[in-house]
Amino acid sequence: MNAPTSPSTTGMLQKAELLVHVLRGLEPHLPAHALLYQLEDTTPYECDGLTAYRQRPLVVALPETEAQVAAVLKTCHALNVPVVARGAGTGLSGGAMPHAMGVTLSLAKFNRILKIDKRSRTAVVQCGVRNLAISEAASPYGLYYAPDPSSQIACTIGGNVAENSGGVHCLKYGLTLHNIVKVRGYTMEGEPIEFGSDALDQPGYDLLSVVVGSEGMLAVITEVTVKLIPKPQLARCIMASFDDMRKAGDAVASVIAAGIIPAGLEMMDKPMTAAVEDFVHAGYDLTAEAILLCESDGTPEEVEEEIGRMSEVLMRCGATAIAVSKDEAERLRFWSGRKNAFPASGRISPDYMCMDSTIPRKRLADILLAIQEMEKKYQLRCANVFHAGDGNLHPLILFDANDPDQLHRCELFGADILETSVAMGGTVTGEHGVGVEKLNSMCVQFSAEENAQMFGVKHAFDPLGLLNPGKVIPTLHRCAEYGKMLVRAGQIKHPDLPRF
Repeated sequence: MNAPTSPSTTGMLQKAELLVHVLRGLEPHLPAHALLYQLEDTTPYECDGLTAYRQRPLVVALPETEAQVAAVLKTCHALNVPVVARGAGTGLSGGAMPHAMGVTLSLAKFNRILKIDKRSRTAVVQCGVRNLAISEAASPYGLYYAPDPSSQIACTIGGNVAENSGGVHCLKYGLTLHNIVKVRGYTMEGEPIEFGSDALDQPGYDLLSVVVGSEGMLAVITEVTVKLIPKPQLARCIMASFDDMRKAGDAVASVIAAGIIPAGLEMMDKPMTAAVEDFVHAGYDLTAEAILLCESDGTPEEVEEEIGRMSEVLMRCGATAIAVSKDEAERLRFWSGRKNAFPASGRISPDYMCMDSTIPRKRLADILLAIQEMEKKYQLRCANVFHAGDGNLHPLILFDANDPDQLHRCELFGADILETSVAMGGTVTGEHGVGVEKLNSMCVQFSAEENAQMFGVKHAFDPLGLLNPGKVIPTLHRCAEYGKMLVRAGQIKHPDLPRF
């Protein structure tokens, strides 16, 4: 559906000619080892964490300084060549999939922590710094960086900014947007640009919230100033088992309705529980239809009181068993399964496609039961793990990418999940981004007018449309085809009629 097409002979000749021009333009600005264009060198960059779609880039540039980043962008702008920025490549929506006739701008060498200020509780880091590395560097000061995606040992802060990532603690501490104060980078023209401020507030439009989550379509971010928060004195985790999916879904809504905001509130269904237990041996209840992980952090007194209140709510909602971590080692063991859900799934299936959507908390059980019916419809298995507290689903559709029919059914399965999420009052993405994976599904949620507004914002920052083109925002043509409308010469009959 969204996979790149195979190049023609004419296209290959054009590509070879373009490669000569691009290399000639970039060689004066980058050392030889920072330019990759041979097949064996560019193949590792052909996809991100979404391996179903692959495309080799024309050239991979690995700048080491901001001046080199600016030079690459200026050169590509002058040559009208697309640029796709890339961090660690852990994204799950194809947001960093290369352009066949473009440059992949790898920012892997921007991996230095520039400053930690314990008084202002901020850290200034380059875009290629790993998420977890920020907390490790801040730990001696009794501070840490709150957003913690499951890939935090590998994912970079630049990628987190691009996707507005959250993680298990986003319910209490917010997404990336809520935990940064400033980003610096460059426009497609190679001009420096800054969003946000070191001050508590600033006049004018809030463009920081525009660039965070823009998936590399507006600017290339090179430096980020993040907020740090004090490490809690104590954290404890409840592991609750449920014999019914609807009871577990209702329990999530009941915890929030009781005025409790847990540090983390996660759910795993039975297939996912079995997969992770075999992988990490965390002591999960394999007979349960669903498991909830509810964490409380703060002072010992706060934690004791909150654990008691959450346990009471969970028991009232029908929990068949409740275990509370006795020490830090047991807490980490409870979380180990959740944090390793993706690699665990990789052990039970040749491939998987991790979806990402949101729904109202009260519809958790409805969407999970709907997914069970979809498993029968598409004849594929699906394991579910997600941030239950904010209704952010992560269904993992298991398939074999070597079987074209399975890949096709997997795409249809994923699209069905996203459309059902929207129908239940949710959205097509929570924190993984749109990339190429969800282009068609964006047609379900947004109207043609709304898409035009998004293109307008894109045009304001990148008039030529060279930064990460073909991602995130679907064209009218794509939406028309997805809606099974007849399209001829890029036009549909009676375009004045409302269709979206």
